[in-house]
This record gives sequence, C-alpha cells and structure tokens, in this order.
Amino acid sequence: MNAPDRQGDVAPIPAQAGIGLRAEYEREILLGGTAAAWLEAHSENYFGPGGRPLRNLRMLAERYPLSLHGVGMGLGNTDPMDDGHLRRLRMLADQVQPALISEHLCWNARGGRHFNDLLPLPYTEEAVAHVAERIGRVQDTLGRQILLENVSSYLEFDASTLREWEFVSAVAESADCGILLDVNNVYVNACNHGYAALDFICALDRRRVREIHLAGHTRREFEDGTVLRIDTHDQPVCAEVWALYRETLELVGPRPTLIEWDAALPPLAVLETEAATAEGLLGEVQDVDIV
Repeated sequence: MNAPDRQGDVAPIPAQAGIGLRAEYEREILLGGTAAAWLEAHSENYFGPGGRPLRNLRMLAERYPLSLHGVGMGLGNTDPMDDGHLRRLRMLADQVQPALISEHLCWNARGGRHFNDLLPLPYTEEAVAHVAERIGRVQDTLGRQILLENVSSYLEFDASTLREWEFVSAVAESADCGILLDVNNVYVNACNHGYAALDFICALDRRRVREIHLAGHTRREFEDGTVLRIDTHDQPVCAEVWALYRETLELVGPRPTLIEWDAALPPLAVLETEAATAEGLLGEVQDVDIV
C-alpha cells in the first residue's frame, strides 16, 4: 500500500495576515467581508453533522483561504488516540478543503478525563517518540502533513533532558510535520523560564515553519514577587512581541501570520487593525534564502 500524499492538492496560504474566526464574527464577515487575507477556525467547533456553523464555514471557505486549528486532540496524551475525533476532522477537512491543518504540542486528558487547558509535556526523547508516532497516525488519516504548535507553559519538568526548542524540532523532524510557530508563546515562555526568546527561534528549521501565531497575553505579579506571563488571548499584541515577530520574519522569512483573540472579543475592526500591523511588517521583510 502506497503512503498517502501528505502535501495535499490545496494551494498554501500566502504569506499574509489572517484572523481567527469566531462565531461572533461569522455573520459580519459573510455580509460585509473582511480586510484580513485569510481565516483560521477551531476545528472542533465544526464537528457537528450540519447546522448553521458548518454551513457558514463552508460559505466562508469559498471566499477566503482557510486554516483549521485543533485544540482538543491531545497529541501528547497516553490514552489511546480518539478515532472518532480523527474521523470528524477528516470529514471536516474534506468538506472545507483547508490550506493548513494544525494542532498543539501538548496533552489534555488522562483516563478519559479531559482538562480545559493545553498542558506542557516533559522534554524527553521518550516523549518525542510518543508524540511523533501519534502525529504519524493523524497525517496518515488526513493524507497530508499537519503543523505542530508550541504551547505556553508555567512550569518545567525535572525529568526534561532537552530544551523546549530542541523538543519541538525533534518532534517535527521525527514526525516529518510542519511547525506553527506561536511567537507570543515563545515570548511568554522565555519570560517565565528565563531564557532568550531568540534562542528558540534560531534553533528551528525555518523550512518547517509554515505559519505564525500572534496574540496578546497578561502580565501577573503575585504577592511573593513572582511574575508570570499568562497566554490569555484577550488583548492586543504587545510591543515586545511585535519586536520579536519582526526578528522572527528576518530569520525565517515571511509566513502566513494569524492574529488570535479568544476572550473579551473586540469589534472585528480591532482584529483587522492588528492584522494590518502584521501585514505591514510582512511587507517590510524580504524572503530569506532557504538552504
């Protein structure tokens, strides 16, 4: 049996700025359009067999390049893979023909109990092999490569033997998948764990970076003086993340860039303004040679 063509037949999203699609914006975009170049939808929101959400997504997919972004697969879980989840994702992808499909490098369930969070993994060779095998199953089911997103974290495991960027790179290489580089998460983790954000960016194989995420986060100071950056997705991108994004583009070249905003949703025009800022930076940075 021949291996499936994981590249798919859909043209990739151009290196422009898009916005995250939320139900609150669907009607406005359907009626009046959006200045954003493309849309990204959370896959699980459209797993139902029909109804208005799926109908709206299908109509939008006919007008704009589309990416599907998963939040519930739990690639790092030790529970068996959820075959029903994979089937629903394959059915959705067949219906809307997304240019990109992505998931998070995390775990989120144990013994059938699901957590409402994207939990970090220990950075070990054992975890690399475990996650890569599960990504392979996903890619075989979908018949295409997926992108793997680095997640924010607020603790580190004593058992880790790799740095986070070494772990992300090793999983992508072993699974032969792409990377969705969340620049905000890199900045959050660098602040929380005391490393240089550019060390993470520079260590990645830029050929595998196919998409970038940007979002707002919250700085929280506790009574003992501890300061944490929390990935809240509820405000504009901060100046420091915009600066890191510019440096990232200079290192990897222009990439499709998404503005994420998941809580305290603003008017659509605010997301479009953030996307316009990303678009401006994309226009200033020429592509880099890939060797």
